[in-house]
Amino acid sequence: MDTEAQTTERDCASQPSVHEGGEERSRFAFVSRAASWLPGGRLTLSALLGLVLLLLLSIFVMQPFQIPSGSMEPALRVGDRVLVNKLAYRFGAEPQRGDVVVFDGTGYFGDADYIKRVVGVGGDHVVCCDSKGRIGVNGEPVDENTFLYPGNTPSEAPFDLIVPDGTLFLLGDHRGDSRDSRDYLGGPGGGMVPVDEVIGKAQWIAWPAGHWGSLSRNDVYARVPAPGGAHG
Repeated sequence: MDTEAQTTERDCASQPSVHEGGEERSRFAFVSRAASWLPGGRLTLSALLGLVLLLLLSIFVMQPFQIPSGSMEPALRVGDRVLVNKLAYRFGAEPQRGDVVVFDGTGYFGDADYIKRVVGVGGDHVVCCDSKGRIGVNGEPVDENTFLYPGNTPSEAPFDLIVPDGTLFLLGDHRGDSRDSRDYLGGPGGGMVPVDEVIGKAQWIAWPAGHWGSLSRNDVYARVPAPGGAHG
């Protein structure tokens, strides 16, 4: 056997190809050229790439939202910034009772984005109020005192409705200072907002620093049965 020939073949195979090295140098050259066109060079290029990344995250993953009113007090105060998870209801997931969601109210509440709590989902029978002043969902009373604004009742105006499939019944936690599904029962959509108009789930309070925290789903709805009678 020709051992010299084998050694030569192995040596050739272990060497990086000129083509691969050329691609590597080409990429670095492109970055260098791009940086040379910009004032500030690589520092400016890095900043621009960071901004593009933040923009893509805001469009597709996580969007900041500033609280415009006191309708969700005490959990959310005017000026708070929350981070909205735009992937929470993708890939088959849908809003659940107790979730705090941001949605486009155009044609339903008004030409703006809103933030409210989901009280009823498609098929739910929502009633206000029972003898103890509680909202009922599918026959189960819900004690909302853990998040309602102090001194507020669940609703001053009575209602008895079925939430159409594919829509949501939404209320603010500060019931005395919230325009929500109750106020638009006679309007387009009957006060309900289509699930398709939901931008995402408000999951974290990001600002101010002293008010950081998560907005987890409230478990007071855990006992509410599904419209067919089974507990969800």
